[in-house]
Amino acid sequence: MTPVTTGALFGLILALSALIFGFGGFVLVALFMAIGAVVARVASGEIDFRNIVNAFTGRSTS
Repeated sequence: MTPVTTGALFGLILALSALIFGFGGFVLVALFMAIGAVVARVASGEIDFRNIVNAFTGRSTS
């Protein structure tokens, strides 16, 4: 899927959730989509969660 197609699909999902569930449902769907995207990137290895934790705890080396 191209980024344009993915963006259009996410926009469609968010628009439908806003129409069906109102603003609260829209925010909830957007939040779960963002969490799902982060989890997918961590699982695929695109984001190294250990480096992020080390940066916040001050154990990062440069």
